[in-house]
Amino acid sequence: MHHKSIDNFLAAAASWARGPLAMVFVEDEVEIDTTLRHHRDCRFKTIVAFMPDAFPMAPDLEPDIHRVTYSTVQPGAVAEAVNKVIAAAPGIWMYYCYNAEYLFYPFSETRSVGEMLAFHKEERREAMLTYVIDLYADDLGACPNAVSLERAHLDRTGYYALARLDPLTGHAKERQLDFFGGLRWRFEEHVPSNSRRIDRIGLFQSKPGLTLGPDHTFDDDEYNTYACPWHHNLTAAICSFRTAKALKRNPGSTYDIDTFRWHNSARFDWHSRQLLDFGLMEPGQWF
Repeated sequence: MHHKSIDNFLAAAASWARGPLAMVFVEDEVEIDTTLRHHRDCRFKTIVAFMPDAFPMAPDLEPDIHRVTYSTVQPGAVAEAVNKVIAAAPGIWMYYCYNAEYLFYPFSETRSVGEMLAFHKEERREAMLTYVIDLYADDLGACPNAVSLERAHLDRTGYYALARLDPLTGHAKERQLDFFGGLRWRFEEHVPSNSRRIDRIGLFQSKPGLTLGPDHTFDDDEYNTYACPWHHNLTAAICSFRTAKALKRNPGSTYDIDTFRWHNSARFDWHSRQLLDFGLMEPGQWF
């Protein structure tokens, strides 16, 4: 279904307000169809693609996707759209990502995202921390935009966390950390300081008044925690070519980078087991 504007989409909430709901924000024409198919395979009940009319979508996807004419060019456009969807459909699980990003969660090959979130909800959690794990092609000569599903690599190590400080008190916030690593860490001289974190609350339950900020955190502090006070909870990973694309597209960095490979690069297997083995997501109490 094609909605000509976000207002038209919101007005038709009765046709899409079912969760889990995935919002995919399309910034360019790279891997649009594979992104949508991947999240369809996760068995989201509703998938919404926010994208300009000029970008193509495969015909086989059109019956399953709510396509909304929308541009992500303006700063804050993604958070604005997410907040409008939250207000229009409170009480359901939601997820958001960009094109060329792929959600993985523990045992995602055999269990649906709905099953995973049902367990997470039973643990009295309303949000889930997702780590954005950078993917990149191993050969930039063969793949100048740094994107290749067949040659995708990721960093097996080099991730770390720092205490998240409350700006009002200067003290560390409870059960909140700022996570770093991947290409944003290795090539930090080309990345603005406010864009270096790799944590995102990618999965959350909408509710009245909930607001997403431009830094990928919510105004409800409990949503920004990585676990409950009692034990570890599930976390997930969003495997993303977005940083690699940007570093090769940006004139200020592209000529400084001949390769993204280093001694800690590993070929990406496109399987949740590899991410669990590398410690890039947490199964919590879910088996």
